[in-house]
Amino acid sequence: MPAAVQHRRTRNSRLVRALAAAGTGVAVLALPLIGATGASAATGTSTPATTTAGYPNNLDGWIRESLAIMAEKHIPGTYNGIYRNIIRESSGNPTAINLWDSNAAKGIPSKGLLQVIDPTFNAYHVAGTSFNIYDPVANITAACNYAASRYGSIDNVFGAY
Repeated sequence: MPAAVQHRRTRNSRLVRALAAAGTGVAVLALPLIGATGASAATGTSTPATTTAGYPNNLDGWIRESLAIMAEKHIPGTYNGIYRNIIRESSGNPTAINLWDSNAAKGIPSKGLLQVIDPTFNAYHVAGTSFNIYDPVANITAACNYAASRYGSIDNVFGAY
């Protein structure tokens, strides 16, 4: 092709292509997150709107129910301290399980909202809560009981514990 007819790429067109590629990558990363929320609704099962204690059956309700139990049992902790640790440990997923850390390598993976191992959950289980480590209220309450014993309160925990 003669030189006068060749298409010349400008810096702007390279920038536009790079931004388009980056935007596509972001969209691809976001799609699984969007799809995951819709997939749970398509299973045909539904969760009750409230817990048996009457709290909303969501992260806010689980924390508030745990705080009520903790108050009865004189276990210190605040909503903000619990929430901060849950978000760091499990992103609010009550069925989260860690299969890669040193506990998992020993055969006792961390589980639930606050990533508690079975021996710790059993040792710090709070009477009146479920014995299921994945039960959000039982997991939060046992973890807060452990944190109170070890650190004074879940509010004093700012990293893996």
